[in-house]
Amino acid sequence: MGANTLQFGDAEFEDTVLKSEIPVLVDFWAEWCAPCRTLAPTVDDLAVENAGKVKIGKLNVDQNPKTATTYGIRSIPSILLFKGGKVVQQMVGVKTKAEIQAIINEHI
Repeated sequence: MGANTLQFGDAEFEDTVLKSEIPVLVDFWAEWCAPCRTLAPTVDDLAVENAGKVKIGKLNVDQNPKTATTYGIRSIPSILLFKGGKVVQQMVGVKTKAEIQAIINEHI
């Protein structure tokens, strides 16, 4: 995982994501999920390229079931973009860097 990619969890989700002053992109993933591993370098690249404009991180659904359940995560990878404490965009499955950057650009 890249240095700019954050780790989110149940305990601090409200403070780090929902109360964030800037948009937050959360990649819901799991260790056993091959498509999640495919998407990981893209998420890391986006975290570097968008530093200071948007927080980008990952939430392991196996270790943080409360948050995954709260947001109805049934398929992974799932990417949710939060702004002002609410989900403003959602994508499921492996997406290209350009597709993910496009939803970020809409909200920064």
